[in-house]
Amino acid sequence: MPTKRHLADLETEPHAEVFPGEEPKTVRLSLDAGDHVPKHSHPGREIVCYGISGTAELTLGESTHSIEAGDIVRFDGDHDISPRAITDATLLLVLASRD
Repeated sequence: MPTKRHLADLETEPHAEVFPGEEPKTVRLSLDAGDHVPKHSHPGREIVCYGISGTAELTLGESTHSIEAGDIVRFDGDHDISPRAITDATLLLVLASRD
């Protein structure tokens, strides 16, 4: 049986797990303009990041990439990452285990 959620139901949390405890880990990240998530990594995971709304910058290691609504970025979770909102932005991240 599929599990269905609506992203609007998760708006009370800026960093909300869409399907808590389930794999692949899926997170809705909502940042106000200027907010950021400190540098961190997700070892052993491949990550897909989809821009739902707004504009954000995603720092991966030493490089920075712009993400706008509709953009999809795939990257290795072993990299240090830090998203930062240029405008109010919402991203959907899927963190899939490589195992």
